[in-house]
Amino acid sequence: MLQYGLAGFGASVSVLPSSFTEKQPKNLATFVVAFGVVIALIYYGREFLVTLFTAITISFLLDPVVELFMKLKLPRAVASFVVCLVALLGLYLIGLGTFTQVAVLMEDLPSYGERINELADEVAHRLEEAEQSTYQILVPRRIRERDTVKQETQPPPATKSRRRSAEPPMPVSPPAVQEVRIRQDRSPFVDYFYSKWESLYQTLLLASFVPFLVYFMLSWRDHLRRGYLHLFQGPGRHAAGRSWQGIADMARAYVIGNFVLGILITIASGLFFWYIKLPYFLLVAPLSGFLSLVPYVGLPLAIIPPFLASLPVHNKMGPYLVIAAVVGFLHLIALNLLYPKLVGSRVHLNPMAVTVALMFWGSLWGAIGLVFAIPITAGLKAVCDNVTDLQPYGKLLGD
Repeated sequence: MLQYGLAGFGASVSVLPSSFTEKQPKNLATFVVAFGVVIALIYYGREFLVTLFTAITISFLLDPVVELFMKLKLPRAVASFVVCLVALLGLYLIGLGTFTQVAVLMEDLPSYGERINELADEVAHRLEEAEQSTYQILVPRRIRERDTVKQETQPPPATKSRRRSAEPPMPVSPPAVQEVRIRQDRSPFVDYFYSKWESLYQTLLLASFVPFLVYFMLSWRDHLRRGYLHLFQGPGRHAAGRSWQGIADMARAYVIGNFVLGILITIASGLFFWYIKLPYFLLVAPLSGFLSLVPYVGLPLAIIPPFLASLPVHNKMGPYLVIAAVVGFLHLIALNLLYPKLVGSRVHLNPMAVTVALMFWGSLWGAIGLVFAIPITAGLKAVCDNVTDLQPYGKLLGD
């Protein structure tokens, strides 16, 4: 129901510009307090709001498919159930394929661990050499000779070891005491696990409501739309209807456009990874393709999966440079040529608005806020574009 409430919020606050321009301290204080309350509700109710926004976005995405099934003379409730069932089956197949790839990857983790240790030792050796070279360049020769004389006059490590060996050995703790110490060493991890388990359980509990919310939003759409429009009178009703439709079109175009773009990048990068015989390219290609769509940091995130998969295979720098060049080329082509046609034509947000939205929602909701920042801001812009008093704000957010 928040899909209608978002448009109603835009229509209901249409009196804000006229009242705010009166410059009365009382109205200004009321506005500041109301804004603070809204921010607090958004922050502390993030689990609930994220679940609701997820269900709203999915319902907007699946609504045309429900309409297609209704043309086959199926009732809306039956069509909604069939569409939700097919969507859940698709998610199950995707999860099964991902689990299969991850299970195979777990068997090769020792080789990846050895390779990572080798790289860490090599990096440490390079840093030590760089430190020695910098020391020889920056420190004068006489100071280096003085440090060398001091090191030669110090007792050798063997003397220290003999002194330590001369000391009486430490008493061995009984098994019971050792077991208690082991348990005490493990207690911080157990505490950390239990502290995170509660939030994980809360997230999984709210996520289990998403299929039911999507089904009810699809099957009761006409009833909810009529009830929502009855909250407004006269021109406000038309503005609310246009706002609702604008939000639905924007959300649908944003999700479908990003999904199609991610699939295209996945296919192109998957063919390249298969050609160079990259291990687990069926898992690496989708990760790299969809991570490439993350605003601002998509390119480095897209390079990380193929780099990690190449560790046991390539020991030289050349293949990594080729992978980075190809992934970067696909990323630039997708965002500069395909993204404006598939997504940008519907969103119409300027770069400044996108950056501020990412900062705002990311600070409130963390990583999930970065995912919802652009669609929420684009939805607010759709409301502003259809409410007369808020149209200047829509132009401010627009491109």
